[in-house]
Amino acid sequence: MAKVVVTGRIPEAALDKLRAEHEVDAWDGEQSISRAGLLAKVSGADALVTLLTERVDAELLDAAGEQLKVVSNVAVGYDNIVVADCSARGVRATNTPGVLTEATADIAFGLILMATRRLGEGERLIRSGTPWKWGMFFLLGSSLQGKTLGVVGMGGIGQATARRAKAFGMEVVYQSRSEIDPAIAAELGARRVELDELLAISDVVSLHCPYGPNTHHLIGAEQLAAMKPEAYLVNTARGPIVDEAALAQALRDGVIAGAGLDVFEKEPALHPDLLELENVALVPHLGSSTVETRTAMAVLACENTLAVLRGEDPATPVN
Repeated sequence: MAKVVVTGRIPEAALDKLRAEHEVDAWDGEQSISRAGLLAKVSGADALVTLLTERVDAELLDAAGEQLKVVSNVAVGYDNIVVADCSARGVRATNTPGVLTEATADIAFGLILMATRRLGEGERLIRSGTPWKWGMFFLLGSSLQGKTLGVVGMGGIGQATARRAKAFGMEVVYQSRSEIDPAIAAELGARRVELDELLAISDVVSLHCPYGPNTHHLIGAEQLAAMKPEAYLVNTARGPIVDEAALAQALRDGVIAGAGLDVFEKEPALHPDLLELENVALVPHLGSSTVETRTAMAVLACENTLAVLRGEDPATPVN
């Protein structure tokens, strides 16, 4: 039996799959394991099942030892993994794409509605006990019908978000490294454009690109200034894709109308100025947070782990 270390709490259905074949050492603390504790825990592991809160780098891989065969990340993004360090040691790295597509697209579109219809402002007003009265100009928002959604990163989640936008009567443009399947583009009525054009013509910009050196602060002061003053920005991808300080300034100055954020630059911390602004909807990284989705993610990560330990190829490899 191999030793499998699980670095954070995951659903029992996934752990049961591992326990059926191997010895499992799973961290079950309410808080993330400390770095020192993690380095000690992984010693002698043949496989690691990791969460996006743990950085997988040369230090961690070496702490595990030369027998380590696979690191299975319970996330579609793998910016917490230094893939080159894994490859240099012959360690397979995997992620969990696909299973969280619909749940994350739901959150993205939920944030679009929260921002454009000022739902967060309305709820805060009610909960504060502030007197209010219906009126023709009370908390006016912006409709979506006939407006343009700009999708940055047209992978599975971007496409699912665009599909929701079409149902709301929106036009769709997208920026991506490559063209999407022509049949999907035709279904969505989606047109590929460069980022500059997307920012200039979109009423809502929704970010779905992976995070890396090329997308760090992809949206900063210059890009925000290129957007329409009545436009909205939504980010359900990774926090550092957006320069939070620049976004806070743009929201304060009316450079754009509003924003919706599910992810933050230095999560769980966020730029303090954002907390003072009414025109931004803030939720704590809920993109994949349904019982069904989190279970499917964990099960897929564990199935990837078991495949590698059997000498088979994992279903969703990164390297």
